[in-house]
Amino acid sequence: MFKKYLIIFLVSMVPLIELRGAVPIGISKSFGGPLPLLPLYITCILGNMLPVPFIFFFARKILVWGSDKKFIGKFFKFCLEKGEKGGKKLQEKAGRGLYFALFLFVGIPVPGTGAWTGTLAASLLDMDFKKSCIAIILGVILAGVIMGLASAGVFGAIGAMAK
Repeated sequence: MFKKYLIIFLVSMVPLIELRGAVPIGISKSFGGPLPLLPLYITCILGNMLPVPFIFFFARKILVWGSDKKFIGKFFKFCLEKGEKGGKKLQEKAGRGLYFALFLFVGIPVPGTGAWTGTLAASLLDMDFKKSCIAIILGVILAGVIMGLASAGVFGAIGAMAK
């Protein structure tokens, strides 16, 4: 049982997969039967949130450091410019609702969003760490609920009833 939770924890830490991939795995019958929901969600949330402080405090420094290196410079510079440009655009649109926008960005499970990307954006925008973490963890919880419902077939059942 510990091995299953460790796998779920580690999958939750992987960029792009994060909790959005770990929850369906934990609920899956092919994973040896579904894990109990509350411990599954707690494990996924902890795994998804563990990298957040490291990303927030070090990602920008690493991107700046690597932006003038021979092989990685163009990509790192592209990431910095893209992140700053996108961040300024988001800031203009969201205004005072920037933390709510961050919450929705992390919480709506579509490709390219999530805790990793949201944290990087918050870091590049020089957002407050505590407020960003609250928005990110609430977004992770929302994504977990959405993925749990989707994995359980709730959305498919609702769609079938609407026909």
